[in-house]
Amino acid sequence: MNDARLALHGLAIKKHGTAASVAEITGLDAATVQQALDAAAQNGRVARTGEAFMLQPAAQVALKMSYAPDYAAQRADTAMQATYDAFEIINRQLKTLMTDWQTLTLAGEQVPNDHSDPGYDEKIIVRLGDLHERAEGILDRFAAGLPRLALYKKLLARALEKAEDGDVAWVSDVRCMSYHTTWFELHEDLIRVLGRTREA
Repeated sequence: MNDARLALHGLAIKKHGTAASVAEITGLDAATVQQALDAAAQNGRVARTGEAFMLQPAAQVALKMSYAPDYAAQRADTAMQATYDAFEIINRQLKTLMTDWQTLTLAGEQVPNDHSDPGYDEKIIVRLGDLHERAEGILDRFAAGLPRLALYKKLLARALEKAEDGDVAWVSDVRCMSYHTTWFELHEDLIRVLGRTREA
């Protein structure tokens, strides 16, 4: 996948993002992404709002058609596909963990977690750290099959470290590259690369 198409791929994952945010998950430098997105905006493949961009429908279709030839090696790699299956097991565990993060039980009823109980939050963050340890080998195997995916391991580790340091936004807040946000984008990247579908 060439740089211009990789920039569009990153934008598809972000859905609505700046050149800097796309660069963060693709490994391209921000100037290269900016140039690619500016060119795509000029020919109508992306829409621009301020500093942010969004893929237009026709460009989404063209991008999806490019995945099979661009990632033929990864799609044919049985080790890569098996690693994805292992990833899905951890993904289901993360979904449960995030439900526990967002809610807690009071008097027998589930209520939204307002994060006023640091002890409860700390227990969930410890579980997140355990989950991350289980995921590390899987992330390494993805990177062996497609080196740019190594970026996600670094982003996940950064988010976990910030959460462990007490900044709870880095667990699941969509306004930063929180653990859950990064994981969700990795999942979307893998689905596109490997030709898989997201579980309900």
